[in-house]
Amino acid sequence: MPVPQFLLDLLQLLFDLAVPAAFCTLAAAGVSLRHEGGVNFHVNGRTGKWILWTVILLTLPQLLQWIAAQGITVPSASGSVGTSWLANMETVFTNFVNQIVVAKLVPILAGYFVLKATLDGAAGESPLGSILAALFLMSLSATMQLFEGWNSGGEYAMTDMLGSFWNYIVGRIMPAAAGLACVGAVINYVRHRPCARLIFSAIAFLSVTGLLKLFQAMAA
Repeated sequence: MPVPQFLLDLLQLLFDLAVPAAFCTLAAAGVSLRHEGGVNFHVNGRTGKWILWTVILLTLPQLLQWIAAQGITVPSASGSVGTSWLANMETVFTNFVNQIVVAKLVPILAGYFVLKATLDGAAGESPLGSILAALFLMSLSATMQLFEGWNSGGEYAMTDMLGSFWNYIVGRIMPAAAGLACVGAVINYVRHRPCARLIFSAIAFLSVTGLLKLFQAMAA
C-alpha cells in the first residue's frame, strides 16, 4: 500500500523545518548558558540538552537513514511539500526564524546580557557568565555554520557531529580558557590573592585529552 501523499508532505515538512528549529534550540542553549552560571554549567543541564537537540535536528535525515539500515521501513522524503497550506506553514515558520528570531531577537538578547554583565560588575559579582552568554548569542549564525560543517552525511552523522564538537572544545576552547586562567593567576598574584587554583585549572584545561586517555586506559 503506498504511503499517502499527506504523510509524505508532513515528513518533508519535518526535514525542511529542522534547520530553522535548530536555530531556535541553539539560541535557547545560549540563554540557558547564562542561567547555569556561564562557566561552570551543568553537563546534564538545559544548555547541554538544547545543544543535543540542535545536533539531532541537523542530522535528522541521517538518523532516519540509520533506522532504515536496521530493516525498518522509513518513507523517503518527496523533495518538496505538495500540500499548499503545509507549504505556507513552512514558509511562515522559516521567515519567522530568519527575520525575527535570528535577525532581531537574538541580538537584543545578546545586548541584554551585555547590560547584565555591567550590572553584575557594578554589584561586585562576576560578569563572566553574562559575557559568555552574549558572545554565544552574537556568534549564533557562525556556530550554526560550524555545526553544519561537522555533518559527515553518513548514518552516524549525529555521533560524528558530537565527536567534532568535543574535539573543538578540547582543541580550541580549552586552550583559550587556560590562557584566561593564566592571566587571572597573574592578576591575583599581583594583587596578593590566591592564584594556585587558577594555575592548576590552566594545567587541567590543557590536559583534558590526556586525562581522558588516562581514564580510558585505567578502565580497559
